Amino acid sequence: MVGGAQSAAPSLSQVFGLHPAEALLLAVPLGLAAILVAGLVALLRRSADLRRRVTALEQHRPAGDADLAALRADLGQALRHVAVVRYDAFGDMGGRLSFSAAIVDDDGDGLVVSSIHARGESRTYAKGVVGGSSDATLTPEEQQALAAARTGKENP
Repeated sequence: MVGGAQSAAPSLSQVFGLHPAEALLLAVPLGLAAILVAGLVALLRRSADLRRRVTALEQHRPAGDADLAALRADLGQALRHVAVVRYDAFGDMGGRLSFSAAIVDDDGDGLVVSSIHARGESRTYAKGVVGGSSDATLTPEEQQALAAARTGKENP
């Protein structure tokens, strides 16, 4: 090249020795092929993205039957059955300020807490419960609270 002149890229007709009309007919399918390849690449990328999203969703799927059974077993051991019985521990006191509260799981394991309110003091007691019974003697109010917690009824 002399004098800095630049030559244009050769056309299809010059490269293949084709008539300009023949080159145009060849360019159309090549252009369509390029569009199809670009579309295919975009489709493959989208497909890979969707595959990643489906995999992520499958990992966060709802619990299956085994998972539900384990959750039910765990829930059965939760201290979720509660009942409270309020009463007057002493005949001369009013307002039913004393109480017994039973807190147990599905098997009847848990505890009973009682607070006895008198004029000058309050005393609080806790008794462990296994299978619906306690090693310590339960008062009638504690037994009533425990029965109500286990049955779900206020007056068993």
